[in-house]
Amino acid sequence: MKTIIISSEFFNIKDTLECGQIFRYKPREKGYLVYSMDKCAYVYTEDGYTFISVLEEDYKYFYNYFDLDNDYSKIYNSAINENVAVLTKSAQLGKGVRILNQDKIETLFSFIISQNNNIPRIKGIIEKLCENLGEKKVFNGVEYYSFPTAKTLAKKEIEFFYSVGLGYRAPYIKRLAEEITAGLDVGGFSSLDTITLKKSLVNIYGVGPKVADCVSLFGFHRTDSFPVDTWIEKVYKQDFNGEIKDRKKIAEYFVNKFKKNSGYYQQYLFYYKRSLE
Repeated sequence: MKTIIISSEFFNIKDTLECGQIFRYKPREKGYLVYSMDKCAYVYTEDGYTFISVLEEDYKYFYNYFDLDNDYSKIYNSAINENVAVLTKSAQLGKGVRILNQDKIETLFSFIISQNNNIPRIKGIIEKLCENLGEKKVFNGVEYYSFPTAKTLAKKEIEFFYSVGLGYRAPYIKRLAEEITAGLDVGGFSSLDTITLKKSLVNIYGVGPKVADCVSLFGFHRTDSFPVDTWIEKVYKQDFNGEIKDRKKIAEYFVNKFKKNSGYYQQYLFYYKRSLE
């Protein structure tokens, strides 16, 4: 085992996990077990530091996963310097939030599942997929299941996907698994510019503009993306006095306003608005 220790000023694990960007984590003792594909890390924040315990062979993976090479103090200061009152409040409250570097395929499946869904239910469906189709693994004495491969998912009949609670999303997951197995190179989208990336994602059966924005930000780390959900729509209407109804156009408004830092600011604003409820 290896442990990474960094200041928690710009990395609070609870705040990061509860910002809607990830669904595979569980409370454990004083922190969380965080899962990605077939890997696991134990993370907790205490006395001004965040501790990340991983298997030695997974050190580089999770160092990148938690975006530890990125200086979030610069992002925070940029948010403050925008001189937008609600963004200043949001950054001050959520300065411990980071954007994770998640696996692209797992992120794509996860956010298709997230459509018109709530977080507990999303987590439950993904856990059922892992328990039924993933590989059993052990991390520090704790059993868990890896995220299933596209090939494994593609072999299942459509009835299976309905049985785990996917509802109308079942055909989306089934077809995506089949297309990846047949050669769709989701990872290859990394070479595309952000606009082309989103167009390519929307061309996938079951992917709309919001899912494309989420996958772009949380799977491809395209921070010139701004997913708009109910909370962000409230921010737009209540704090920016916005009148646009179309969420895709609201996303465009924020990206035009905040450019390359849009995704970071989205997470600050999302965290802030949810904290008020």
